[in-house]
Amino acid sequence: MHPPIKAARLKCGQTLTQVAKAIGTDAGNLSRIENGKQRASPDMAEKLARHFGYAITEIQILYPERFVTSGA
Repeated sequence: MHPPIKAARLKCGQTLTQVAKAIGTDAGNLSRIENGKQRASPDMAEKLARHFGYAITEIQILYPERFVTSGA
């Protein structure tokens, strides 16, 4: 099962490092957010949504447990 951020990242074929660099954070921080160990700030949620062309919303990023999808 993939949280929305990870699903969007995998769909785009990007690494944690690539996304983290693009939004101005580090891969470790983004990994913790993807894995539900840390919540994204509203500012980071906006940056992530913009980075993925709004394929995911800020609400999906801020409340990922509501939008978890099955993954391979």
